[in-house]
Amino acid sequence: MAILEIKVYGDPILREKSKPVEKIAPEILNLIKDMTETMYAASGVGLAAPQVGVSKRIIIVDGGEEGVIALINPKIVDEEGEVIAEEGCLSLPGIYANVKRSSKVTVEALDLDGEHIEITKEDLIARALQHEIDHLEGVLFIDRIGRTKRQLLLNKLIKQKT
Repeated sequence: MAILEIKVYGDPILREKSKPVEKIAPEILNLIKDMTETMYAASGVGLAAPQVGVSKRIIIVDGGEEGVIALINPKIVDEEGEVIAEEGCLSLPGIYANVKRSSKVTVEALDLDGEHIEITKEDLIARALQHEIDHLEGVLFIDRIGRTKRQLLLNKLIKQKT
């Protein structure tokens, strides 16, 4: 396993729509292992393949007691409720903002064995799933906040880099 480089705001891959995984080959399973190690090394609660420079529809989320949830070609099929809470992102270090998300989501995906699964999660795990699936569409959490607040946060990020 290896810790991968996390791409930060400004890297074009973060704005690309990711490609579906056609076959769950050993390199896909190795990528998921490396993503898991990378997520924990960075103290994250989720990670999408584009964040480590791979344009594939793969996400992982720390599911708490159930451990890492790895999803291939995930798709949100149902959403309920609404909640506003603070989010951050490993690709936007030091940037946090309140984001409106569904409080409960159902996601269809493939598991590590290529089996079709459907999971329903609430609260923090539901938020993390939505956040990571957004990454697969080239959407960052700052895209879900007002223009003025987004610009202030991006200015802060630019200052951090210099």
